[in-house]
Amino acid sequence: MRILLVEDEQNVAAFIRKGLEEEFYAVDMAEDGKEGLSLATSREYDLIILDLMLPEMGGIELCKRLRAAGLKTPILMLTALDSVGKKVEGLESGADDYLTKPFAFSELLARIKALLRRIPDSINELGLGDLRVDLLSRRVYRGDKEIVLTQKGFAILEYLLRNKGRVLTRTQIIENVWGYNHDPHTNVVDVHIKFLREKIDTGYPKRIIHTVRGAGYVLKLEDDQ
Repeated sequence: MRILLVEDEQNVAAFIRKGLEEEFYAVDMAEDGKEGLSLATSREYDLIILDLMLPEMGGIELCKRLRAAGLKTPILMLTALDSVGKKVEGLESGADDYLTKPFAFSELLARIKALLRRIPDSINELGLGDLRVDLLSRRVYRGDKEIVLTQKGFAILEYLLRNKGRVLTRTQIIENVWGYNHDPHTNVVDVHIKFLREKIDTGYPKRIIHTVRGAGYVLKLEDDQ
């Protein structure tokens, strides 16, 4: 799952990003309201974390613009201003939840999971054949065996499963998992796919991860056409 974090305090942003990536979320970051608006309206996110006090464009205005544009993505607003008036203003601007700084990361994570569960028709589990991924617990199974993956391995597998049967280029995988500013010429995708295959396919009668020469990778059952 991909989250957009709009936060201008570098220490806070780094703290949140590190914690979310350890929980296997992919995170894009913006340092001001205008950049946040651009990212939120040009790319797809499962959730947006939005600071109230931002340069260029404040969080309230940004939230209003996103809702006016028809964006239904859940928004969690952060602020150092612990007043009822500000909380009401944030919620009335279109935010789905509100968290006051400083906060424990465990509370932030719990609120994120609660918001994601509220999404109508949200998908909590992905699968193909005997491969199953629980998106809430971040657990992976093939048959009855649990498979332990790294953060990036899980993110790649989730992205492939969300697009099963579709050939994904290395650039698409890099942009979705590592971010849009990552070097597209690196071989990091091939390295992670190699280890992912060892975990997912080795020892099983049907391969799931396939290479499409000159194009990229696709997730499908071996006998699929």
